[in-house]
Amino acid sequence: MGNIRPPLSRAVLAAGVTVLVVAHAGPATAAPATRDGNNARQANVQKAMEELAGVPGIVGVVGGAYLDGKPVGLGSAGSRLLDGKGGRIPANARFPIWSQTKQMVATVVLQLVQEGRFGVDDKLGDLLPEVVEKDLVTRADEVTVRQLIQHTSGIPDWWSGKPNPDGSEGDPSFDVFDFTTHYRPLDLVQWSRERPRTGEPGEKWSYSNTNHTLLGLIVERVTGHDLGTELRERLFEPLGMTKSYLRVQPPEGIKGPHGHGYYPDADGRPRDVDRFNASFTGAGAGGVVSTAHDVSAYTRAFTRGELLPPELQRILTDRPPNGLHTEGRVRGSCADDFFIAGGLAPGSIALTSYSGDGRRQFAMSFTLSVKPSAVQLDVGKAVEAAFCPSS
Repeated sequence: MGNIRPPLSRAVLAAGVTVLVVAHAGPATAAPATRDGNNARQANVQKAMEELAGVPGIVGVVGGAYLDGKPVGLGSAGSRLLDGKGGRIPANARFPIWSQTKQMVATVVLQLVQEGRFGVDDKLGDLLPEVVEKDLVTRADEVTVRQLIQHTSGIPDWWSGKPNPDGSEGDPSFDVFDFTTHYRPLDLVQWSRERPRTGEPGEKWSYSNTNHTLLGLIVERVTGHDLGTELRERLFEPLGMTKSYLRVQPPEGIKGPHGHGYYPDADGRPRDVDRFNASFTGAGAGGVVSTAHDVSAYTRAFTRGELLPPELQRILTDRPPNGLHTEGRVRGSCADDFFIAGGLAPGSIALTSYSGDGRRQFAMSFTLSVKPSAVQLDVGKAVEAAFCPSS
């Protein structure tokens, strides 16, 4: 799954979609916390959703803004199904968060480190002996947990297919429209074995879904529980993320009314991929389904340092050498300290903008009628609409 790493003002995801988080107005002051102010913010959020739904390639959008855990505004626009059908998506609908799953899984891994179950510099081959026995990962006796978390392992990505002739991201390596075949996480790891390594262990940053597929397997091996159980007991239940869960096996879909995403087939016709094969999220790489409320609750707790001690949290937040470079933050408004995290896969994009102090979050999900690489999203207006209304 494509991914965004904070802090960003203009970021290009692994799959090619461009997301803009830019300031559009001069300095603004936050509206007073009055009933009229709250109503204005709610209207602003809804208007922002309607504007984003007008972006070419967008079928529908839902979003929720939160301040200190309380809703500032919820909104949705577009439609649940293609061509304006199915009515509007409920603003509290579930959606796949794709690669935002990775930070949640890494948080669980680091909580296990904190408990002394293993160390960040323990070797993959020791924690998952089968990857050595079955020759699934080269240099597994050198790759560490830290390198898996920071994408410096050099292990190739099982997700990525061949690039297009123009150099842009091509289709994934698997059949996007295979909604029923079950692949185990180790099957996906096996796919990566036939590809060249991207570098020496610890040498450089290279994004790979295989890293977090392996981290999910480590969690299961060490705890004796499935990954979904560990996510639920360690994150979802304590943080009140009551609508979040991990999809693992096909043809499990998304619970409750929600937006359907589409992906063009070989003839360019958009096909419904709502039943996207859960095997292809690699469990630990992108399988969580959540809501704007729930993903904001996780982001708030993580940003405020409530889930990990500082020395372990820095493993996730500090950029490794040669990592994904950024171009600064939003400037010129009350949103000048906002970061962004996100993910994408066939059919949809999920983004969460959040302030560095952990007080403000704005989570959004976009369902598509085109490939994610064909979409340009300007989410800066939405952030300002929620948190920077002029006084």
